[in-house]
Amino acid sequence: METPGNLFVVAAPSGAGKSSLVKALLELDSHLTVSISHTTRPPRGQEQNGREYWFVSPEEFEGMVRRGEFFEWAEVHGNRYGTSRTGIEARLMAGEDVVLEIDWQGALQIKQLFPYAVLIFILPPSWDELEQRLKRRGEDHHDVITTRMGNARIEVAQARHFDYVIINALFETALFDLKTVVHSQRLKYAAQRRAKSTVFAALDLS
Repeated sequence: METPGNLFVVAAPSGAGKSSLVKALLELDSHLTVSISHTTRPPRGQEQNGREYWFVSPEEFEGMVRRGEFFEWAEVHGNRYGTSRTGIEARLMAGEDVVLEIDWQGALQIKQLFPYAVLIFILPPSWDELEQRLKRRGEDHHDVITTRMGNARIEVAQARHFDYVIINALFETALFDLKTVVHSQRLKYAAQRRAKSTVFAALDLS
């Protein structure tokens, strides 16, 4: 489905800084909106329902799956995450740019539905640094961190399937790189043709 709006999909292993980067990007770019995913996991820290995620019960999530309300969904770290169809297609058709924060499985599913989606993977600078970031968060027990590190090995291996890879060693540099990807995508021929169709038609460009 071709839409005038761009769809950016950001994935990363837990602790790589994905959420912080996307949050900072949204504060800098008024043309971007975020799609909030549904999850069965409980809120962490200061997370609020409808801000970071829509927190639902496993039964509610399963009902949404049966009704076909998700573009994609996956189980990650024992919890389920899904991207609702509601509003995303309408935003893209209205010319808005939408960013999704999801896991790599969901990102590849989205790419099948939206070939024009731009997949961005955030990498940590090293395994040691990733583990230290997970510990500094102070949200998980040692065994949970061990599990996350094991899963991260699988997740990082999927980066080769993404369009862009950003290494989050220094936050400011990674944010600059993320902004650059978004801006560059908007200037691509196909993206401009979709977003500025009247101009292209007036110039007899297809």
